[in-house]
Amino acid sequence: MNRVLVGAGAINAALAVACGAFAAHGLKAKLDAHALEVFETGARYHMYHALAMIAAGLCAARAPGWVFQAGIVLFCGSLYALALSDVKALGAITPVGGAAFLVGWIWLAIAVLRGGE
Repeated sequence: MNRVLVGAGAINAALAVACGAFAAHGLKAKLDAHALEVFETGARYHMYHALAMIAAGLCAARAPGWVFQAGIVLFCGSLYALALSDVKALGAITPVGGAAFLVGWIWLAIAVLRGGE
């Protein structure tokens, strides 16, 4: 088990809950429906990949776990920023984060099938 990765995943899960609550209670009256949906998508994927980080840490697959962290920053972070600022250029970062998620999942599968990193 990689305790640092499990801990980082747990912190990300808490942040995802906070972002979801912020969207539901703090942003609902301030953002239009599309921007709110974008923010909520970020929070949803943030939670999925926080759990993926924990799973990677439990499987001692450190590298894929940190790729998930990069994806959270790039994918979720760009969606949060896009929803709050409406700076369309931020949307160009989102696919890079999505690619990191895909790489993380594939790398995790390979690591687990090989019995470690």
